[in-house]
Amino acid sequence: MTDHSDPSVAGAPARPELLTRFSRLIGRIIPDALSTSVIMMLLVLIVALAMGSSFSAAIDAYYRGLWMLLPFTMQMTLILVLSSALGASPVFNRIVRAISRVPRTASQVLALASVVTAVLSYVYWGLGLTLGPLVAVYFAREAEQRKISVDFPFLLATTMAATSVWQYGLSSTAPLMMATAGHFLEKTTGLMPLSTTIFAPASILYVVSFLIGAILLARAIQPRNPEPLSRFPDAYRLADPIKAAEAEPIAQRSPMTPSERIEGSWFATGTLCIALIGWLVYHFTVKKASLDLNSLNTSLLLLCLLFHRNVKNFSRALQSAIVSCWPVVVLYHLYAGVAGLIQFTPVGERFASAFASVSGRYTFPLLTALASTVVAIFVPSSGGQWVIQGFVTTKAAEAVGVTTQRGLLSLGVGDQMGNLLSPFWAVIASGIARIDFRRFIGYGMVYSALWFVLGVLIFTFLPA
Repeated sequence: MTDHSDPSVAGAPARPELLTRFSRLIGRIIPDALSTSVIMMLLVLIVALAMGSSFSAAIDAYYRGLWMLLPFTMQMTLILVLSSALGASPVFNRIVRAISRVPRTASQVLALASVVTAVLSYVYWGLGLTLGPLVAVYFAREAEQRKISVDFPFLLATTMAATSVWQYGLSSTAPLMMATAGHFLEKTTGLMPLSTTIFAPASILYVVSFLIGAILLARAIQPRNPEPLSRFPDAYRLADPIKAAEAEPIAQRSPMTPSERIEGSWFATGTLCIALIGWLVYHFTVKKASLDLNSLNTSLLLLCLLFHRNVKNFSRALQSAIVSCWPVVVLYHLYAGVAGLIQFTPVGERFASAFASVSGRYTFPLLTALASTVVAIFVPSSGGQWVIQGFVTTKAAEAVGVTTQRGLLSLGVGDQMGNLLSPFWAVIASGIARIDFRRFIGYGMVYSALWFVLGVLIFTFLPA
């Protein structure tokens, strides 16, 4: 019989046990995401009032922010629903299961799942966000079936950490914004070629070294007493594809109504697929536009229709997938209200200015990353954060004698640090994987420390 355990893990000290207790402690301390948004609102409100804002101005700022993410919320809702429907298709199941059969040990499961998720995230952040949790589910299911001991919450935290590479990937918001003519800082900085930001040697080294470091760290700290996927029934059921291909074809049922013929045929889905393909071709070739949330959702919808083949199968998948979107329908608006307090009161700019005013050449990356970490916890948008901190960061970089690129790249370190610490994005992953985010967010804090330290060192001492 093949031994699927890792020798390094079998003889490891009790550190994983301590880490597991730490993760569970964090889960008990952190309130649910809705309660967290209320606590954030009260804290920022107090700070805004202390900085001189009137109560009425602060309330107005909160309300202005409360509904400013309406389109974004619907986009994220569709991402959750469509990605879950895609993950339920037999085709997706076969592809991911084929890849998940490659690992032979728990460490290899963690490594390959992280690499797959990181590649998706580097290409486009939305792909890692939506498909990464499903990759973790399928890898955990295959590992359990093959008697490989893998802790599912830890695997989910590890794949979520791997998505961090998007900050310096092909869809990194701030660098793309600064490379586009007409951006809001063009008169101050000019255009920033991507060769000086996401394709700079320091950025590439950061992406590669973090992924390698995260895999090595995962191997060292994986729990000794893992909780398999089967202990999380809702998540476990995600790995069971909707067996539409094995079901009795609707066309063979008698009697058949005209509506049943349409629902069970390629007609409706095929027609819609042609329309969606036409729009995507127009978007990418004629308009020469880049991948964004709308084109991502269009691509996800197209794949869902192709993989499920007919309206009957797709509708059945949607009925199951709709439960994945409940965390964001209201929650995002509550976070947007906090973002409004940051953006429409002096809080955001003064906070960033305070850090910039005490920074020097070698402390600038560290302080910029610290400032952006705090702001990112309240403003879960990379582009929105750069809009808030971009001007201050640019002026501070000029004052201390470093390039604006170094400031932008350092801000990305803190932005992702905040993303890893805040429940905002963990709720998305937990919604897709159907597990309480508090079961894995504590592990993510360990990866966030690696991300932060490595990023600050690289952007402090390497050319940027």
